[in-house]
Formats: sequence, structure tokens, C-alpha cells
Amino acid sequence: MDHPKVGELPQERSLSFSESPLMAHKTMKQNEVPQWTWSLKWAAIGSSIGAAVPVGYCTGVMNSPAEVMRSWCNETLIARYDLDLGESGLELLWSALVSIFLVGGAIGSVVGATMANRYGRRGCFNICGILLALAAICFYACRPLDSVELLLLGRLLAGLAGGLITAFMPMWHSEISSLSQRSTLAPLCPMGLTLGVVVAQVCSLRSLLGGPENWHLCLAFYGLLVAVCYAPFRWYPESPKWMYVVRGRKDEARRQLQQLRGYTAGSAALQAEIDEMEMEAASKVEALGLVQVLSDPQYRLPLIIVCAFLGGQQLSGINAIFFYSVSIFRKAGLSIQASQWANLGAGSLNLATSMLGPILLERLNRRPLMLFSTFFCTVFLFLFAMMLYFIESFSWFAMGCIGCIFLYIFFFQFGLGPMPFFIGAELFELAPRPAAMSLGSVVYWICNFIIGMAFPTLQNAFGALVFLPFSVACLLLFGLTKRYLPETRGREPSEVAPLVASGFKSKVLLNHQAVSQS
Repeated sequence: MDHPKVGELPQERSLSFSESPLMAHKTMKQNEVPQWTWSLKWAAIGSSIGAAVPVGYCTGVMNSPAEVMRSWCNETLIARYDLDLGESGLELLWSALVSIFLVGGAIGSVVGATMANRYGRRGCFNICGILLALAAICFYACRPLDSVELLLLGRLLAGLAGGLITAFMPMWHSEISSLSQRSTLAPLCPMGLTLGVVVAQVCSLRSLLGGPENWHLCLAFYGLLVAVCYAPFRWYPESPKWMYVVRGRKDEARRQLQQLRGYTAGSAALQAEIDEMEMEAASKVEALGLVQVLSDPQYRLPLIIVCAFLGGQQLSGINAIFFYSVSIFRKAGLSIQASQWANLGAGSLNLATSMLGPILLERLNRRPLMLFSTFFCTVFLFLFAMMLYFIESFSWFAMGCIGCIFLYIFFFQFGLGPMPFFIGAELFELAPRPAAMSLGSVVYWICNFIIGMAFPTLQNAFGALVFLPFSVACLLLFGLTKRYLPETRGREPSEVAPLVASGFKSKVLLNHQAVSQS
């Protein structure tokens, strides 16, 4: 097996912006370079903090106050309905509270493509803000009103928003940025989700808001971010490509594009991008639905890549690792409090490594990063499973397990963490893009649901060996990347799509080398 190294970039080097024949022609016509305008910065940062961070927050906030919330649910049902669920019934209710968020995510992903085409990317963002705000109100009110139903409703609404965000936000960021800016904006959505989880871990500490009197405030705390970031909602830009190609609002699209790029009114660079959208609009290709994308053979391989990456990210065991980390730290001899802080340290490492994403994706190719990430995730998950299985045999295996957890998290964020969320925007052109990313998001939430529901049972049945399938999943992603993923960095989707249009017969590396040499 080849050992991928980040330093081996020249062997799988993608076309740079200036090397592509199409891009070179455009570069000669352009006298201006796209600027990082306030409109673009606000759209990227505001949407990530106001929407992606709250979804990540809702993902991680239920862990620490779980015992307190379960007791409240039991007491509330007895007081209001004289209903004592017992231990098994309470476990079922808690599973419903956790899983309904994931069910909402899957539903939101299913309708994501339709909503992105009908209401636009900014319209979807505004709908997500409404859902998140309503969910925060439900969380805040559930304890004062003694309503378990409001708690369930809040989790469902937050899940719906999460599904929409994973379906449309990477696509929105891709369409409002220029080709040279795309690598910087691409990882912002997954980085926001990771940041939200860490913020939730901090806020839900028992010494802060995770106690019996404040847990409802803890659940609703993210509402402050939503209020701040959505207050100037009129300032968020719409996708110029959606306005021009899908809606035919050409004058508005031109003004929006000029504002996003910082071009002067008569610049050649602005006209070059308008001409490109005009060519796409002239082809009269309408947005495709899920059935059309699924039935078209040319989309089969890229669709498999998108779904495998998003589903495989969950099947790689990242959430299971965080679920199991506290007990691993306990087996290593740490106290309960020290284990919780170590778990927070693992989440902080996850966040810190994710912040390298914009730098790495800007400077390094997609394929080597994904190969590097999946290979070492495979290795450290396998070592973790073996050390955990034989943890009683050698005293140092406990510390070895902790080391494997931290190293797995470190390498996860090099490629397997951020790349699945935006690879669809780089593989698909405008017409099939919403449906493809929506389907990938559905797979993401379904796999998330499967892991959340099945992992405790599988853990009890197989013990430490439950982590071996996660290692196999990473190995399969390594093979898929090595054989079929084209290099997308610095290339328009119109250049990438033909490389994978022949399905599993596509010769990705040969095609890439031929284009590079031309």
C-alpha cells in the first residue's frame, strides 16, 4: 500500500488557476483581481457563526447534562400525567430526544435541494434562522412550562435547520466566492459545526450552565448567536449564479457579483464572469431533481463519491470516539472531573486542527490531503481497537489508547473532517448540484442516526472490537479516493465533471495527467 505523504504533491498536481487553458484565457482578459469585500466576508463569517455553529452546538449540548435532563423528564411526566416510564421507558424517551434531531436533519436534507432552487441560497439561510430561533425558544420555555413536548419539538426544529445547512451552505459559499477564494471558504461550514460542539462542551459543564437549575438555558444559549448574526439579514448576498442562471434576474446578478468581487462597473473581469454565466444560462439547463440525478449515468460516480464521503465521515467513528472518550480516560486512571476536562481537550484539539483547514486547502491539493487523512485514521483506529481490547494486558495500553484518540482526531481534520461537506460543490455543475448535495446530506444524517442508535448496543456486544469496522470504513474511503477522486483544487466544476462522467470506467488519473500536459 502506498503511504501518502503531504509532500508528494507534484505527483498528483492539479492545474493551478493560471495553468488551465480556460482559466488562462480568462486571466488574460481580466485586469482586476477578486477582492475580499465586506459583503463576502460577512456572508462567510456571519453564516458560519449564525447557523453552522448553532447546529454543532445542538449536536454536542445533550451529553453533559444528560443525567439531570433525564431526571427532569421523569419527574415532569409523573407530575403532569402521573406516568412513570421506568428505566427502560426513560431510556427510550432519551433515545427519542437524541435521535429526533438526526431525523430532522435527514428530513431537512431531503427538502434542501427543492428549497435551494425555489427560495435561493440566502432564502434557505433565512429559513434556517427562523427554525433555529424557534428551537431556542422551545428549549428556553420547556423547563418553566414543564413540557417535555416542547423539548422534543425544539430538537426536531434544530435538526431540520441542520439538514438544510449541510445541504445548501457549502454550495452557497462556493457560488459567492471566486475560484481563487473558494478553498478558503470551503471548510467554514464543517469548522462552524466543530466550533459549535466545543462551545457546547464548555457551556454544558456542570459548573457553568449544565446544572439542574440552568440546563434549559444551556440548550437555548446558542440563540444569542442566531440573534446577533441574523439581525442584519438584508446584508447577506444571494448567489449571483442562482439569480442569473436559475431565475434570469441578470441585472441584479451583475450588481451582486460586482459587490461581492469589488470590481468596477466596466471591468473586463466582471464581464468575463457574466459571460460565463450567460453561456450556462444559454444552454437552458434547468435545475435537476433527485430522480433525474439518480437516473443519469454521468452523475453516478460523483454521486457515489459525495455520498460515500459524507456517510463515511460518520461511519469513520468520530462521534463514537467522542461518545467513548470519557470512559477511556477513566480506564487510564483519570478522575471523573479530569476525564471530562480531557474530553474537552479532545474537542478543543478537533477545533484547533479544523482551523488549519483554510490554510491547508488553499495550499495543498485535495487528493493528497484526503489520502493522508484516511490512511492515518485507518491506522490509529485499528491500533486503538487493539489496545483497548488488550488494555488489561499491558499497563501502558491505557495511555496508548488516549494517544490514539488524539492522533486520530488530529489526522481526521486534515481531510476526512472538512472535505466531504464541500466536495459536491466542486464535482457537480449548477444544474445537478443542489440535488446531489441534498442526497449526500441525507446520507450523512442517516449514518449519523445509525451510529447514534446502534453504537451502544454494538459496544455491549463486541466491546473494543466495535471500532474495527470504523477502521475498515476509513480504508474503503482511502481506496475510493485513490482510484476515483479527481483533483478539484483550482478547477471549475465544468472542467472536473467530464473526468468522472464515465462512471467506474473513468480513468481519473490518466485524464488528469492528460489535461495537465495539455
